[in-house]
Amino acid sequence: MIESNAKEMERIVTSKSVDPSQFENKLRPQAFDVFIGQTTIKDNLGIAIKAAKKRKEALDHILLHGAPGLGKTTLATIIAKESGVNIRITSGPALEKQGDVASIISNLQENDVLFIDEIHRLKPVVEEVLYTAMEDFGIDLIIGKGPSARTMRINLPKFTLIGATTKVSMLSSPLRDRFGNVFRLQFYTDGEIKQIILRSAKILNCKINDEAAEALSKSCRKTPRIANRLLKRCRDYAEVKDKTVIDMAILKDALKNLGIDELGLDHVDREVLSTIIEKFNGGPVGLNTLAAATGEEQDTIEDIYEPFLIQLGFLERTSRGRIATERAYEHLKTPFRLI
Repeated sequence: MIESNAKEMERIVTSKSVDPSQFENKLRPQAFDVFIGQTTIKDNLGIAIKAAKKRKEALDHILLHGAPGLGKTTLATIIAKESGVNIRITSGPALEKQGDVASIISNLQENDVLFIDEIHRLKPVVEEVLYTAMEDFGIDLIIGKGPSARTMRINLPKFTLIGATTKVSMLSSPLRDRFGNVFRLQFYTDGEIKQIILRSAKILNCKINDEAAEALSKSCRKTPRIANRLLKRCRDYAEVKDKTVIDMAILKDALKNLGIDELGLDHVDREVLSTIIEKFNGGPVGLNTLAAATGEEQDTIEDIYEPFLIQLGFLERTSRGRIATERAYEHLKTPFRLI
């Protein structure tokens, strides 16, 4: 039997009438022409969508991967909207059984989009069902057990699967190879983040001057989600201070209270660097030891904090462990010691 509770695991978004509250927030762009950044990906997706609409076919399956907060879910909803089809949204952990997948896909219309967030967290039994669903648009389910067991074939409408993941290496090769389009979302430039901040400020009905917007863009870790979060906190701070415009004074006070410096480092980033410098003479230090010294989990340090510190040139990964660079010493205003 197809699982009846699978409906509770998904959200349905139509291309005709979209309630912004269904998304993370109203700041999500609803079309490619207002989506800032990721130019190459947008151009390639635009061509693919036009070609599919011209042939009246479903888009090839799409895999979006990259760091959290870069716009994977937003791009998926825009793809559906630009294609003029509906989108169903679910996540890898929510799909527990074969019947969950069958229930969701069998209720799709022709050419509709199924978006699976965190697709790398799919269970193997569910992932195997997707193989035939993606290639043959059908699912084979086993009904019953023992000698009375039989196979039932469910024909599915032709659909487009959009998968999003922050860890593409955790996807199995058979699943990864079934995506016709694979796109890696890049971190945004400071200029693009500034445009996002100015756009979001208009939507939020708050004012921010150009100098403050430019300074804020440098503190957002090159990530739109963080930019919008910090803008909201600055807006709160300005309102409490009875200010009508977010200027440099308001920005500095707000970021200081949040523990974020001019490069976007928070207290955990600085603690990781200072621990390596002060307790381990700049390194090298192993990840296990660093996690124990800072009180953070190894995965948290490796997946969230290290990538940004490495991008800034503050941290190096070596075969012997993590090493703080001279730039990290300068940023923390600590005398540099040769290792």
